[in-house]
This record gives sequence, structure tokens and C-alpha cells, in this order.
Amino acid sequence: MNDPHSALDPDLLAILVCPITRTALTFDADAQELISEAAGLAYPIRDGVPVMLVEEARKLRGD
Repeated sequence: MNDPHSALDPDLLAILVCPITRTALTFDADAQELISEAAGLAYPIRDGVPVMLVEEARKLRGD
């Protein structure tokens, strides 16, 4: 089964950065989120579109 929303274009991932820290993001395919370890936030991907708004981000557990 090939879900078009399960993968993120590597070229897009290469240019996206966290809007707070301006650091690289990692893609969590299972959660459909872009992770900013530096900010401790996970930005959602909805219908294949990254939502890069701090207000929409989920705080990561830890620290």
C-alpha cells in the first residue's frame, strides 16, 4: 500500500527549518510530524502539508 501522505519530499525536508531555532528538522513518518529537537517541538503535517506555526506545534516530552 503506497500512501502519498506517509512520505515527505526529501528536497522539502532539506529546506525546512524550525521557525524558532532555525535548525534542521527530522521527519517522523509514523506521527506525521516534523521534529525540532532544539526547540522541543513537533510540527504537524496535515494532508501532506507541513504546518510550521508555533501555535500548532506539540511540545515533546522529556528533559
